[in-house]
Amino acid sequence: MTKLSVNINKIATLRNSRGGDVPNVVQFAKDVQRFGAEGVTIHPRPDERHIRYQDARDLKPEVYTEYNIEGNPVSSFVELVLNVKPTQVTLVPDAVDAITSNAGWDTIKHKDFLVDIIKEFQQNGIRTSIFVDPVLEQIEGAKATGTDRIELYTEAFAHQYSLSNKDAVTPYVKSAELANNLELGINAGHDLSLENIEFFKKNIPGLLEVSIGHALIAESLYLGVDNVIQMYLHKLKA
Repeated sequence: MTKLSVNINKIATLRNSRGGDVPNVVQFAKDVQRFGAEGVTIHPRPDERHIRYQDARDLKPEVYTEYNIEGNPVSSFVELVLNVKPTQVTLVPDAVDAITSNAGWDTIKHKDFLVDIIKEFQQNGIRTSIFVDPVLEQIEGAKATGTDRIELYTEAFAHQYSLSNKDAVTPYVKSAELANNLELGINAGHDLSLENIEFFKKNIPGLLEVSIGHALIAESLYLGVDNVIQMYLHKLKA
């Protein structure tokens, strides 16, 4: 079964744009779980322009499903994750000034760094996942780091799917098949939406979890959060 983890960064962005605490990210996390989401994802950045480090701490006692913290493992992020001890940490090589994540790890070039940081998280009981492009050499490189899972970076698929190019899923299928053979768990995320999620899920063998934020929040403006979560759950189980 593929789990739905809701990325709530956009709720923090909305809160921060006005100051104060509306909408409240902790309450939103409680609500999406009550509506059926099987996980909550946050991606704090060093400048705290959306999710703040304190949000990560405040969410810990309230997330009773899977708690996934994404980010670039700079020292402050590592300290935060080791303090909070989420279910999963997803390592993303995003630059400080990146608007959003825009590339996977070069798991070959950064192998030694990833090995060390992954080992530290695992020794503290935190499942690890690393953000990767659908490139077979990078999947093999991910296995060599000792990570528990990979998260396939799906922006390219989503863009091509919107142009009616369904063949864009092919490198993801091949990457998933290799990951399964290597006994790596498979997550996916970035620009997945109600439009493309069912097709993607049906084609990716062994897909364990999808993390969806921007599209889900945007769709909820029209359809309502509870309704949209039910729609995702239906498509993921179709």
